[in-house]
Amino acid sequence: MTERHFKKIALIGREGVPGVSETLVALIEHLHAARCHVVVEENTSHLLPKQSITTVTAETLAQHTELLIVVGGDGSLLNAARLAVDHDIPVLGINRGRLGFLTDVHPNELGQINAILQGQYIREFRFLLQAQFKQDGIVARDIALNDVVLLPGDIAQMIDFDVFVNQQLVCHHRADGMIIATPTGSTAYALSGGGPILYPDLNVIVLVPMFPHTLSSRPIVINNNTTITLNISKNNEISPYVSCDGLNRTAVSPGDEIIIQKYPKQLQLIHSLSYNYFHTLRTKLHWEKQATRN
Repeated sequence: MTERHFKKIALIGREGVPGVSETLVALIEHLHAARCHVVVEENTSHLLPKQSITTVTAETLAQHTELLIVVGGDGSLLNAARLAVDHDIPVLGINRGRLGFLTDVHPNELGQINAILQGQYIREFRFLLQAQFKQDGIVARDIALNDVVLLPGDIAQMIDFDVFVNQQLVCHHRADGMIIATPTGSTAYALSGGGPILYPDLNVIVLVPMFPHTLSSRPIVINNNTTITLNISKNNEISPYVSCDGLNRTAVSPGDEIIIQKYPKQLQLIHSLSYNYFHTLRTKLHWEKQATRN
């Protein structure tokens, strides 16, 4: 079935990722040839040679676009997700990073974008997490597409904390921390920590303890409509941190609590019709790589 057509396109890229500038230039030419109106996020414009192109700030980007195209790696898309999710802007990723679980269009295959512009694409919805921090009566919030992570401070030392799900005690942990990941984030940090790969449309969250002192501690998968609370023990001698998608890091103190819930808005990801999640796993994780015979 044909979906919505796109004519107003916004571009965003990440400085420091090889090949982003060249791909942005080629993409702008391609979109102009397709008679699209193109704007470039203000910071991204510094990656381009001086040319006549409309630039917009990140704060006003939503007013100028029907589709946000991200050029870079998965980290670039995590940044862009924060701009797009509250405004229901669909996001398409052009992969210039190392893995590309989220940015799946190859820069040498920009022709795939033509079909997407004409409404021939797969639309996928990914839920996010919201972390709420209660500190001395002050409430702060942050969101994450991949994961919310409790991690040590500046000193490598274990953290004592309790984990509650819907106000029911799961267990007391003495560990380096905890990774709380969405299915999207299950192939990121949580995978490195021994967590399972979760199919993207599952409505679940995985809790992965990081180097727990109790060796029987294992990842646990729960429904995403639950409320997860981490209570930082007052006995801790250090102040750990909470990181959302590895982008922002918030210091928490002994006695603080972190509340994690599903964010009310979902991110719209756009894929070409040839997209296949299992093919992505096989390719990125080298499942089909065979040992060389001598």
